[in-house]
Amino acid sequence: MATKATAKPITRTALRKLIDQLPESELVAAHRYLCYLRDGGDPVLQAFLNSPLDDEPLTEEDIKAIGDGKEDIKAGRVYTLEQVKTELGL
Repeated sequence: MATKATAKPITRTALRKLIDQLPESELVAAHRYLCYLRDGGDPVLQAFLNSPLDDEPLTEEDIKAIGDGKEDIKAGRVYTLEQVKTELGL
């Protein structure tokens, strides 16, 4: 392992090469660890993952809204993500 003074910057290309050298038996572990690294720094994702289960029953209003949404989908009254992005100027 290189010391801090002589260490080269780690690049995505270098990491991809390292992944290509892993034995097949270690791919699941590598995937889990990379997902952990990717997701660990996102406070919103962590709050979501650690939030309690919503066990409140659906209200009549909830059930009606779900039904209305399903009807809109069947009738084609929906927008694609790209259409929404364009409308919002994103």
